[in-house]
Amino acid sequence: MHFRHDDALWRDFPALVPGVLYAEGITADAEPKAGQYEERARARLAGGPESEFPEIQAWRRAFAAMGLKPTQYRCAAESLLRRFRKEGSLPRLHPLVDLCNAVSLAFAIPVAVLDVAEIAWPLEVRYAEGDEDYLTFGGETEHPAPGEVIFADHVGQAHARRWTNRQSGRSAVRATTSTVLIVAEALHATAAADVPELVTALSAEIGETWKVKPQTAILTATAPSFAPHPFAPHPFAPHPFAPHPSAPEPSAPHPSA
Repeated sequence: MHFRHDDALWRDFPALVPGVLYAEGITADAEPKAGQYEERARARLAGGPESEFPEIQAWRRAFAAMGLKPTQYRCAAESLLRRFRKEGSLPRLHPLVDLCNAVSLAFAIPVAVLDVAEIAWPLEVRYAEGDEDYLTFGGETEHPAPGEVIFADHVGQAHARRWTNRQSGRSAVRATTSTVLIVAEALHATAAADVPELVTALSAEIGETWKVKPQTAILTATAPSFAPHPFAPHPFAPHPFAPHPSAPEPSAPHPSA
């Protein structure tokens, strides 16, 4: 089981800070303490809308650099904050998903939760070739456009589209999920401090709620891969991706936070 970001993403988005967490022993009958994170988000939203948060503005610039209209395709954290601001709460889906959503609200950072059993490992965040399969929550199959950033596994299944915009129904957490990979990604100026804080907080909450000890890591361009014990490092081969008009050119200015 191995996870990484492709070299092209580190090249085009050098401000990227990903945090990862691997946990076993997850059940659907737990009751995590998510209220404090929702209150933190509510207090912050009282000072202004989520669109003004530097965390969200950084993702909007990244989406624009990828050729996406930021107000049409929002990162997951912005979508959650927007719904939370309008409705005052989020729907309850699964204890772990609810906890991760609450933490995402508090930090304004996208958090993806993936069912390890539904992925053909290894998993890589990379530019799409265009022939990958993405399963929607409604059971429909889509094909990401060439150059779109996706979470792609070994057999070409896309587990997220438009990077942090939308996860796939294929690896969504469900009642039978027991092992998960959680990925938090940020691009804003203080991401190097905020993402480790998020990972530490989420790890502590999961440990207290499910009585397990998650494995965590903060990835960098020089250490881009994560393989939880007892898995050995995987020799990722270079991905044969040809730049597409929707992907940033290497020489283009990077959207800094």
